Amino acid sequence: MADKVIPIHSAARPAPPAPRYDGAQRAGTAEGPLADTLGRTMRDLRISVTDRCNFRCVYCMPREVFDADYKFLPHAALLSFEEIVRLAGVFVGLGVKKIRLTGGEPLLRKGLPTLIEMLAPLGADLTLTTNGSTLVKHARALRDAGLNRLTVSLDSLDEATFRAMNDADFPVEKVLDGISAAANAGFSPVKINMVVKRGVNDHQIVDAARHWRTEGRGRGHILRFIEYMDVGSTNGWRMDDVIPSAEVLRRIAEAFPLEQAEANYSGEVAERWRYRDGAGEIGVISSVTQAFCRDCNRMRLSTEGSLFTCLFAQQGHDLKSLLRGGATDEDIRDRIAAVWRLRDDRYSEVRSAQTEEMRAKQRKVEMSYIGG
Repeated sequence: MADKVIPIHSAARPAPPAPRYDGAQRAGTAEGPLADTLGRTMRDLRISVTDRCNFRCVYCMPREVFDADYKFLPHAALLSFEEIVRLAGVFVGLGVKKIRLTGGEPLLRKGLPTLIEMLAPLGADLTLTTNGSTLVKHARALRDAGLNRLTVSLDSLDEATFRAMNDADFPVEKVLDGISAAANAGFSPVKINMVVKRGVNDHQIVDAARHWRTEGRGRGHILRFIEYMDVGSTNGWRMDDVIPSAEVLRRIAEAFPLEQAEANYSGEVAERWRYRDGAGEIGVISSVTQAFCRDCNRMRLSTEGSLFTCLFAQQGHDLKSLLRGGATDEDIRDRIAAVWRLRDDRYSEVRSAQTEEMRAKQRKVEMSYIGG
């Protein structure tokens, strides 16, 4: 069945037809793990379960674009739970070890614990990233359904800064209550992601480290600082707004001495650092200043079933038509394998060589569509 390419904008060029891999070239043979053109093997799958969110964070879904008139996907366009599970099973058969559910805000997808229950028997490490706004309500159900780990996005502990960044007039206390509920439900550690933007919340770096290292002594929570990235084409990204991870580490180390820790596994996104006094650890995610494309092992599945090989992709590959067109699991496996084998993405490595004008012309997929 011919592949259908999903363009992100009208000027996007369709991808060339991908070859079908048969016989000894099939994934899972004695040849070893499925590898792309740069020798990277597939390990992680990120699944966006909704393109909707109740926040309008300035770096992801700015209100001037995602306003009251913005047309989100109709429910019929979304992959069903059964379709998601079927695809996830194929990915696990191709070597995926971790599945992360994202959005939008994934907890806005009705019945999400049911999806987790359906995914759990696949044996992959099940994780979820949320803004934490409804965690108090859902934490226990998520854990009981089989969710292994949880990440909460929280860009500031300061009330005014947090409300300004989420642009939804949502109080920080409710997210903190959600994190406590998650810990009480058995999620340990909870990872907290803080996107740092110059002039907005960078003055709160040390305060955040101080808070979560205190909380982490008993709970084991891990704070991770993320460089402000040029995801999508609507967040007005400028290099001048980026606080390099090296600067983040320097500021924290002046207050709380640090030492580097080993990665948990090859291709781990966050670089790990421990407090020398034993009060836990932090992480930094440096896709702007210290690109980690060479180790990238992630595939991304959009809400409506398009496959993306990079967070900064300009086009996707339609799997929904295969699902709903009578394709067998083997057909779908071969299509995914073909896409991965042709994968050569390394946007973060080449970004620095591009001019601002060149970057502005690239219409990249929005993060709210394929998840972070």
